[in-house]
Amino acid sequence: MSDWNANVITEFRTNDGKVGGQFEGAPMVLLHHYGRKSGQEYVAPTMYLADETDPSVIYVFASKGGAPTNPEWYRNLVAAGKGTVEVGTETYEVVVSEVTGAERDRIYAEQARRYPGFADYERKTAGIRTIPVLALKRA
Repeated sequence: MSDWNANVITEFRTNDGKVGGQFEGAPMVLLHHYGRKSGQEYVAPTMYLADETDPSVIYVFASKGGAPTNPEWYRNLVAAGKGTVEVGTETYEVVVSEVTGAERDRIYAEQARRYPGFADYERKTAGIRTIPVLALKRA
C-alpha cells in the first residue's frame, strides 16, 4: 500500500469517515478486497456516489486518476463478486456488480457533474478505456 493511501485510510478511520485535502467534503469509502492471485487483503480509499433511490447501493468509479489501466481493486472486486466496505463508522459486506451501457453513462455523468475531476479522468482515458462503474449493494 502506498504511503498516500495509508495516510488517507488513517485519516478516514480517525475522523469517522471524513478526510481533508483534495477529498474534503467528498463521500469516501474504504474498499476491502482480496488479491486474485495472492489472496492478500487490501484496502483502497475512493470516492463514491450514493444511489438516488436505493439506500443499500453505492457506486464506485475505477478511474485510477485517469490512468490508462484499471485499478487492481476493480479487478479483484469483479472477480470475487463481493467485498467489504467502510462508510463513515460502519463496516459491512457488499455484493459487487458492474454497471454498463446507458445506466453506467448516467451514473458517471452525475459523478462528473458533482466532482469535475471525474470529467478530467474520462478525457484522459478517451479512446483507451471506459472507466468502469461498480454497484456495491449491501449484502
